[in-house]
Amino acid sequence: MNLHEYYINRCLEIAKNGLGTTRPNPMVGSVIVYNNKIIGEGFTSPYGGNHAEVNAINSVKDQSLLKDATIYVTLEPCSHFGKTPPCSDLIIKNKIPNVVIGCIDDNEQVAGKGIKKLKEAGCHVVVGVLEAACRAHHKRFFTFHNKKRPYIILKWAETVDGFIAPKQKSEQKPVWITNTISRQWVHKWRTEEQAILIGTNTALQDNPSLTARDWTGENPTRIIIDKKQKLPENLSVFNTDANTYFISEKEMDFSKQIGAQICDFLFNKHINSVIIEGGSKTLQTFIDEDLWDEARIFTGHVKFNDGVKAPSFSGNLISETYILKDILKTYIND
Repeated sequence: MNLHEYYINRCLEIAKNGLGTTRPNPMVGSVIVYNNKIIGEGFTSPYGGNHAEVNAINSVKDQSLLKDATIYVTLEPCSHFGKTPPCSDLIIKNKIPNVVIGCIDDNEQVAGKGIKKLKEAGCHVVVGVLEAACRAHHKRFFTFHNKKRPYIILKWAETVDGFIAPKQKSEQKPVWITNTISRQWVHKWRTEEQAILIGTNTALQDNPSLTARDWTGENPTRIIIDKKQKLPENLSVFNTDANTYFISEKEMDFSKQIGAQICDFLFNKHINSVIIEGGSKTLQTFIDEDLWDEARIFTGHVKFNDGVKAPSFSGNLISETYILKDILKTYIND
């Protein structure tokens, strides 16, 4: 690993501190180096706050060093006015001569304009350092802008014999397949993504809250499919714990591809990531329409012998983790 890669890797490490708070902005990391020593670091503040480059520059105690420093950043500095002024202008204003960028920003508002502005101002710009890692890190942001839909994570838990729910239930609550630690992981994930989606049957049978009550962080926006508007308002998803949208025949044509319509709906709401937690019919809809990016599947140490079968899909297995007796497998859609 050369020096540029070393410092971009550090940018990626600190950028993760913004996970779940910067949305819909990307979670960028930035490092400032002078004489082979890090003199400043920053990551993107919660939405509406400073970008990573601003926080990195502000963290430098001796600002006179900036004119001989190098700034590293995971994503091309912005060149347009949004909630905050352009970061490329700030770099130029502080006369930072060297800029090293992980990957170009595909957002049409930027898309090379920030790099062009920096070069025209006389900065030496290096682009594409650990590019694949940086693009993977910014997967939510790139999916939203390039595919015009949110980054979609499928999540379910299944028994060792391949069922996600029993055939019959005596109570209106979940029948747990996984252990408490696995369930806490799911609550952590909920704080990291912008929305969570379930279908009518899951709302009726399990009465879930869909909140992150077992982890510190912001609750995701709840998306509930309620085709016939038959869900009773005493269900937990009607409470005020989280922002909630209900999707019915008033909003969409259920005779057509509903997954694509939901993606359009979420895109128009500026939601850049969503966890789909089921049930089986809802999950299979997005699988069949090839509208998913990642699948996180728990296998618990229990058997049902009969029940609702887990969705059928194929993907590229990228990790396998043991959580006590549970197994968590993560797949990506090739």
